[in-house]
Amino acid sequence: MSHKSAMGVEQQIQEDWANREYIELITRNIKKIADFLNSFDTSCRSRLASLNEKLTALERQVEYLEARLSRSEVV
Repeated sequence: MSHKSAMGVEQQIQEDWANREYIELITRNIKKIADFLNSFDTSCRSRLASLNEKLTALERQVEYLEARLSRSEVV
C-alpha cells in the first residue's frame, strides 16, 4: 500500500468517525425533542382532563340554577 493510498484511507476513516459523531448528535437531539413532546403531551392531557372535570361541574351547576329559576318563574 502506498503512502498516498494510506493517507486516503486514514482520511476516509476520520470522515467516517466525524459522520458517525454527527449522526449520534442528531439522534440524541431527536430523542430529547421526542421526550419533551411526550412529556408535553402528558402534561396537556392531564390539564385538559382537569379542565374538563371543572367544566362539567360548572355545567351541572348552571343546569341546576336554570332549573331553579324556571321553577320560581312558574310559581
